[in-house]
Amino acid sequence: MKAKITVNKNNKVGQIDRRIYGSFIEHLGRAVYNGIYEPTHITADDMGFRGDVLELINQLNIPIVRYPGGNFVSGYNWEDGIGDKSKRPHKLDLAWLSIETNEVGIDEFQEWAKRANTDVMMAVNLGTRGPDEARSLIEYCNGRTNTYYANLRRKNGFDEPFGIKLWCLGNEMDGDWQICHKTAEEYGRAATETAKVLKWIDPDIELVACGSSDPNMPTYGEWERTVLDHTYDYIDYLSLHCYYGNKANNTLDFLARAEDMDRFIKNTANICDEIKAKKNSEKTVNLSFDEWNVWYRTKDEEKSMERWQIAPHLLEEKYNFEDALLVGCMLMTLQNNCDRVKIACLAQLVNVIAPIMTENGGKAWKQTIFYPYMYASLYGNGATLKVNIESDAYKSGEGWDIPYLCTSVIDNKDRGEVVVFAVNRSLEENMELQLDLDGFDGYTFKEHIELYCDDLNTVNSKDSEKIHPNNRYVNQAEPIILQKHSWNMLIFCDKKEK
Repeated sequence: MKAKITVNKNNKVGQIDRRIYGSFIEHLGRAVYNGIYEPTHITADDMGFRGDVLELINQLNIPIVRYPGGNFVSGYNWEDGIGDKSKRPHKLDLAWLSIETNEVGIDEFQEWAKRANTDVMMAVNLGTRGPDEARSLIEYCNGRTNTYYANLRRKNGFDEPFGIKLWCLGNEMDGDWQICHKTAEEYGRAATETAKVLKWIDPDIELVACGSSDPNMPTYGEWERTVLDHTYDYIDYLSLHCYYGNKANNTLDFLARAEDMDRFIKNTANICDEIKAKKNSEKTVNLSFDEWNVWYRTKDEEKSMERWQIAPHLLEEKYNFEDALLVGCMLMTLQNNCDRVKIACLAQLVNVIAPIMTENGGKAWKQTIFYPYMYASLYGNGATLKVNIESDAYKSGEGWDIPYLCTSVIDNKDRGEVVVFAVNRSLEENMELQLDLDGFDGYTFKEHIELYCDDLNTVNSKDSEKIHPNNRYVNQAEPIILQKHSWNMLIFCDKKEK
């Protein structure tokens, strides 16, 4: 099989905002407790954070982490997680039918974020609470005034503000699984009033309003229109959430889900622009795809789990090689929509549907999806180029024509590199890839990183990392070969820069 990629240096989608490589930590299962935080672990630091987990997270070079939810935030009282730990209450977490000890709250998490070399994307509770609690929280986090909540932060040991500049106005408020879920009209009003007080206290922040929690929600589209009608003048981004799975055990249909993600992004951007035109606004509301991943094997697990445990083993998806291929394709989709998607969060980071897994008291290891995520974050920076693909295609179960080649091309001027990410979706044939890089005279093929495994069901474990990157030998005189069902990163280097 042959395929061809054609790009022109001056024909760009847009500049990538590094925040599309964000992630997510929710108070859910073992994401926090026995995930990022385990004071009794041999690698724990002075605040109880696992050093082995931090080491892996730092390899990912994550720009932002969304916190503390997720469904959890719709019943969360942020005041429970500050100050003297001995006085913090244990509470019932109705989102995940667990017990929340509140050992970790915003006091600790903002410090963890510094140690993880990342920024916090903070969510406020618009389920059981509202604008009043949100204004108190932002004063606590960002206030410099001689006022109650700013002084309370100082009293708790933090003289300097946390400086959190990205805020989510609730979470999935269209879903009836959400505590105090709302109609679009109810949420639009609450989000607007919350946005006003947050920006009055800190005008430099950016705000994300809740879009639909899934493109298959019956209210998708109308929810966005109503919410934006209320919030458009006050927010900066609208959220998208979506998870994909392979319950039908059809790999080709599964790998086609990245095209579904692309349609979801474009349709939602069009709705935002529809409201922009309706309001005759000069402002563009962009997108925050702040929950995305593969998730289906453990999706209903909490229903059968014994209730009211502390840090139960919940939603601990074991990712196989097939999952890594789709995650790689989804990352390319985000890159190819960088003109509208400015923020995205792989959900989640540790243990819960995550690239990193831990053993209580034991090892930490990389799941199969770790590597496409890491390479995208490290090398997928610069301007995404518009790509013309010539490739054989197959029909998905929905009747869509799906190219066997999934790709994105990044012009990284700072490094003098063109980076090509590519997945060969074919289950049977290797692909001979031709590249026409117009405007990149003098660039030579430097490196070919590949993820490949003959068995799509292969997983990594604490004792065996079967899925890991291979550095393929580069021969300028030979054609580039993408093996069947493989993920690839090709780097072309400007000789003048070296």
